[in-house]
Amino acid sequence: MTEPVRFAELTSPQAGALVDGGPTPVLLLPVGAVEPHGPHAPLGTDSIISGEICDRAARELSGDAEVRTLVLPAISYGVTRYSAGFPGSVSISADTVHALVVDVCTALRGQGFRHIVIVNNHFEPEHVAALRRAAAQTHVAFLDVTRRRSAERLTDEFRSGAAHAGRYETSIVQAIRPELVDTERMSALPELPVNMPVAIAAGKTDFIAMGMDEAYCGAPAEATAAEGEATLLILTTMLIELIRETVRS
Repeated sequence: MTEPVRFAELTSPQAGALVDGGPTPVLLLPVGAVEPHGPHAPLGTDSIISGEICDRAARELSGDAEVRTLVLPAISYGVTRYSAGFPGSVSISADTVHALVVDVCTALRGQGFRHIVIVNNHFEPEHVAALRRAAAQTHVAFLDVTRRRSAERLTDEFRSGAAHAGRYETSIVQAIRPELVDTERMSALPELPVNMPVAIAAGKTDFIAMGMDEAYCGAPAEATAAEGEATLLILTTMLIELIRETVRS
């Protein structure tokens, strides 16, 4: 029988056996949000991306002699204040995000699962800050692609700060769940070069104030599944590198 790569598909004895010997167990916690991604991409874009990266890393490491990698059930809600004016935006507080992650990681570490990696693809600053605090408090790893060292490995659009539902994210969703992208709407959207970090630093508090009237920026019409696959390869490689680093540190 093929080994499961999802933690919740294990039986209780199987979960217990992970900490009794063999390859070091590493648990991946996908985190995302429910919020508008333009008129063309799904509300769950961030969660879809986080889950896919985790699944790919776990599958690639299946049978590895050093680590046994499993994907935890996702936390699919986050802080989404910037999209609050649009239908489908579901925001929870930063305190709730922090508490959820701390409670999950604390419970698992209490059972002997010392190695946990938070994998997030929702980049609202308050949300990311909550995850950073939770990771530090519980002594777990965090794949934080907003850090300069990681961002430099990603696409030009991502580094430009105009990556919400633009070419970067739309390409990835096309590679994972193409049926969820409205390609007719996507192809008609003009490029909107908004540097979101700069706009946020200037005091803009929502998408509308940033000029993102349709809840996107960047160039979604240029998205391709091929680019999405290339980006997924980079993101998965980054995660596997962090998994190895976490176990060896």
